[in-house]
Amino acid sequence: MPQMMPLNWIMLFVYFLFMFYLFIIMNYFISSPENNFFLTSTKKINKFSWTW
Repeated sequence: MPQMMPLNWIMLFVYFLFMFYLFIIMNYFISSPENNFFLTSTKKINKFSWTW
């Protein structure tokens, strides 16, 4: 089905975007509130991209 191919790519992109936002929200809830959220989240995301 060549007509369904762009829809599959869009759904895959939306799925990865949703997982990325879920990862950021999970970092926000795991990290303590007194820490700076932006610095801790960027550090964890960089470590996460290193493991990939």
